[in-house]
Amino acid sequence: MNLEGCRALVTGASAGIGREFARLLAPRAQSIVLVARRRQRLEELRDELTRQNPNLAVHIRAVDLAQRTEVQTLLEWLAQEKISVDLLINNAGLGDMGSFATGDPERIEQMLLVNTLALTLLTRHLLPAMLSHQRGGILNVSSSAGFLPVAGFSVYAATKAYVTSFSEGLRAELRGTGISVCALCPGPVHTEFTQVAQRAEQPSLPAGAEMIYVSATDVARTGLKAIERDRPLVIPGLAMKIAMSIVRMLPMPILRLASEISAKRSQL
Repeated sequence: MNLEGCRALVTGASAGIGREFARLLAPRAQSIVLVARRRQRLEELRDELTRQNPNLAVHIRAVDLAQRTEVQTLLEWLAQEKISVDLLINNAGLGDMGSFATGDPERIEQMLLVNTLALTLLTRHLLPAMLSHQRGGILNVSSSAGFLPVAGFSVYAATKAYVTSFSEGLRAELRGTGISVCALCPGPVHTEFTQVAQRAEQPSLPAGAEMIYVSATDVARTGLKAIERDRPLVIPGLAMKIAMSIVRMLPMPILRLASEISAKRSQL
C-alpha cells in the first residue's frame, strides 16, 4: 500500500506506539482519526500534528474501547460523518500481569473487549469500503507474547494469539483485493503499557535486558514499512526476531515446560 495521501485511523493514539504512528503518518497522510480515552492528550497531539502539517485533517475521538457502547458510538460517528479510512491501525491494547486466579474479572473483560472485540468490530466496519475501492491497509498490533503461553500474562498472550491468527486468516481471505493485512508483533517496548498492566500489589518489575527493547518510534516505523511492503507479519528488533524465530520452531511440550518454570519462579 502506498501511504502517500492515505486516510488513517489509529486507536490507542494518545501515547506510546500509537502516538508515534500518528507522528510518522502526519507528513504523508491526507487525514487521520485519532482514537483514545484521554481527550486532552488527543487535543495536544492534534495541535502538534496540524501545526507541523497545516494541510492535514485531524479528527479526534475520546473513546473507551473497553466499553461496547462507546465502540458502537464510534462506528456510528464514522458512518454518519462519512469518514473515509483506507489505513486502519488497531494499536490499542491492555495487559494484566499476575495470576489469572487472582485477576480482577472486570480487568479481564476489559482486555478481551479492547484487544479482540473492538479490533474485530472496527475492522469489520471499515473493510467493505476498502474492498469497494480496492485499496487499503489493516495493521494489527499484536505481540510476540502471542507466539507462546506466558504464565502470569495468560489472558493478554491469548488475546494477542487471536490478533495474529485473525490477521493471517483475514490476509488469506483478502488476497488479490488490493488490501494488505499485517500483524505487528513487538517484544518489550518502553511505553506506559507495563505501568498500566502491573498490579498495585506487585513490586516494581526489572527493566530486563535492554538489548531486546525497541523504541516506540522504531516499532511504528517497522509496522508502516511492513504495510507498504505487504508483509504478513513483522517482529521489530533483531534480538526479538532471532528469539521468536527459535521459539516458533520449538515443540509445544518444551514451551509448556518453560511456561511452568517461569510460573514457579514468579511465585518465589
